[in-house]
Amino acid sequence: MSFLEQMKKRYTVKKYDPQGKISAEQIAELKEILNLSPSSINSQPWNFIFVNKPELKEQLGDASYFNKEKVLQSSHLVVFQVLKNPGDFEKQIEENLPEGSVNYYRNMVKPHGEEFVKAWMGHQVYLSLGVLLSACAAMGIDSTPMEGIETEKYDEILKNDSYETLFAVTLGKRDENDTNHPATTPKRRLKSEMVILEP
Repeated sequence: MSFLEQMKKRYTVKKYDPQGKISAEQIAELKEILNLSPSSINSQPWNFIFVNKPELKEQLGDASYFNKEKVLQSSHLVVFQVLKNPGDFEKQIEENLPEGSVNYYRNMVKPHGEEFVKAWMGHQVYLSLGVLLSACAAMGIDSTPMEGIETEKYDEILKNDSYETLFAVTLGKRDENDTNHPATTPKRRLKSEMVILEP
């Protein structure tokens, strides 16, 4: 099956089969794929936390609003976090990136101020979300990206002190009766000519 056909079949799952577990091999592959995600100047201001312990999923589910059931029924929850402190980020890139990349950050990003820097770092994390969702489609893994979570409570639970949560993704196998399946609820996209342009 082509990647295009796989993407046509992917959708945001609303109900998971609690017995539909993802293999350790697939999770290891997804971790490696996420680690290969692109980012501006190879900045990588992120952490990806893979959660499958039932007690931890229960706590995070309680901090997930209407997404609680998805968290509990999924095989794994992946939490996407970004460095809190731009100073810590600058230290990280100084230690790991070539001088040209560091100079780009200092001259093109940092002068805009801390709020801009934080937004810029968050944009890099969102690039990795696209990578994960595409990888899941290619691997036949169902997924649900979620911004509908209490990020501060996630941070309290996960205790990854230098980072803060932006969003999360559940992974697993859809329930046969998931009402969001395209057979029941057809995908809705704008017509391609409205969004794909050739000047």
